[in-house]
Amino acid sequence: MLSRSGFLKAAALLAALATLTACSKAHVTTDPEPRARAGKAPSAAARLDVPPGKLPPPGLCRVWFPGRPPGHQPKPAPCADVEVGAPAGTWVLYRPSQDKQVVHVRYVDERRAGVIVWIRVFDVKSGAFVRDVTG
Repeated sequence: MLSRSGFLKAAALLAALATLTACSKAHVTTDPEPRARAGKAPSAAARLDVPPGKLPPPGLCRVWFPGRPPGHQPKPAPCADVEVGAPAGTWVLYRPSQDKQVVHVRYVDERRAGVIVWIRVFDVKSGAFVRDVTG
């Protein structure tokens, strides 16, 4: 059984942890598989179903709502603005300035807005899966 001082220390530690968790805006977790619609992980053999003309310009990001028509997607914007406000279940598309031939797809958690759970890289021209980003 905890003493009163032990209980107070444990409560203070839990309160501090809860505060830190609530203050974090976005982070990458090491989930073993990305969470996708219907609870299934995207296959490595899958192709990115985003028209090349709708990808963000190099250096910018774009929130992408899977299943929404390409013409009804939000406009590209600076990545810092896009990632923090990305709704749960969306993707954040990113075109690196240093490698314009690929697009990074950052999967946002199904239940937590702004929390990136997986990053996959696709070829811009073919839409083919290239690799997963880890660590």
